[in-house]
Amino acid sequence: MKFCNRTEAVCRMNLLGAERRPFLFVVDYKQDCVFVEETDRVDPAELLYNLDGLTNVEEGMCAGFTGNGSPVVQWETFPISLEAYADSFRKVISHIRAGNSYLTNLTCLTPVRSNLSLLEVFYRSEARYKLWMKDRFVVFSPEIFVKIQDGFIYSYPMKGTIDATLPDAHRQILDDPKETAEHATIVDLIRNDLSRVATEVEVTRYRYIDELQTHRGALLQVSSEIRGRLASDWQAGVGELLFHLLPAGSITGAPKKKTMDIIEEAETYERGFYTGVMGYFDGSSLNSAVMIRFLEQLADGSLVFKSGGGITAKSDLSSEYNEMKQKVYVPIY
Repeated sequence: MKFCNRTEAVCRMNLLGAERRPFLFVVDYKQDCVFVEETDRVDPAELLYNLDGLTNVEEGMCAGFTGNGSPVVQWETFPISLEAYADSFRKVISHIRAGNSYLTNLTCLTPVRSNLSLLEVFYRSEARYKLWMKDRFVVFSPEIFVKIQDGFIYSYPMKGTIDATLPDAHRQILDDPKETAEHATIVDLIRNDLSRVATEVEVTRYRYIDELQTHRGALLQVSSEIRGRLASDWQAGVGELLFHLLPAGSITGAPKKKTMDIIEEAETYERGFYTGVMGYFDGSSLNSAVMIRFLEQLADGSLVFKSGGGITAKSDLSSEYNEMKQKVYVPIY
């Protein structure tokens, strides 16, 4: 697979967009490593995707990976200790109390042991957006980054997660003051981001709940919808448009630039493609997702899962640590 830098990616996307030629894109968190390719030239031996129904998985390719008789998922996690997490957490909180950030997305790396390969996870998982990159990672994301259709751009920031089996879970997540403040902050950030590329930006749905299935049971996730109007010739500048919005606000925080510096200080590993974006342009519209729910294969063949959550001044150490661990799952059930 051939990767390029941000400048090369913007030029290539703009050219393909202007010519209305469909392409797939995968962008890492720091936007240093970008894959851009016309959809009919993506090699399925190197990269498979199913992005909201658009896929290069041919009929019969999944034989042996799905269906009755599949083995029970073996899934063992080895999260960092509470003490190690606390060190990163306190760094973030100190910056928040100093006024350097209102919301910081803190993430961690969790070693896992499983009987599933990356390819098996891709085929067997249930998610709106899935992508497998050979010997690198598989991602099964529920979170839209941006969608562009009929001249409008939409974003759906996702903030707030709770175990669906808890008593009155819907009311708990919607009434939680920390989750409410975190969601309001990220909606405001995304609204400002969209205002850089669009006009008539407004919040069209606020704090609605989706249910996500995992191999351990259901989770509830809170999202909002924000919409703006684009110029009629947006396709010719689609690369610049996308990179103006990166990295995604939901996985960085506010204010974005300073919060990214805090993330660099507090996190103890490299995110890589985790929390980047993936998507496609079909010639007239665009659909993309944030690369969360991320399982990566290291050089020695071992597996690690990357997960995290938003930290605010109201955050509780134990709750945030447990949320980070709760998100280490595969959507196979």
